[in-house]
Amino acid sequence: MQDLNIQMEEGETGGRAFIEERRELLAEMTYSKAGDSLIIIDHTDVAASMKGQGVGRLLLDVIVAMIRRQGKKIIPLCPYAKSVFDKDPSIRDVLQGS
Repeated sequence: MQDLNIQMEEGETGGRAFIEERRELLAEMTYSKAGDSLIIIDHTDVAASMKGQGVGRLLLDVIVAMIRRQGKKIIPLCPYAKSVFDKDPSIRDVLQGS
């Protein structure tokens, strides 16, 4: 897998971690803000050419690191993000209620 440039974008009501190459969106994980201390991960999409390479997990790791720095919590409504949290206890410290 080539070196991936994961970018972050944040607005007033939400944000995303994404990978774009030559102006083509290859992968993204989006979230909505729920108050000042909580985000809801609501969508993950990875291009067919990148599936099975762990790209979704890389996006999630970037968001988890950001949330840890900010002292916030996550609700993973996106089925992909929820499945990763269910499988990996090392990132559950950022889940709401933990």
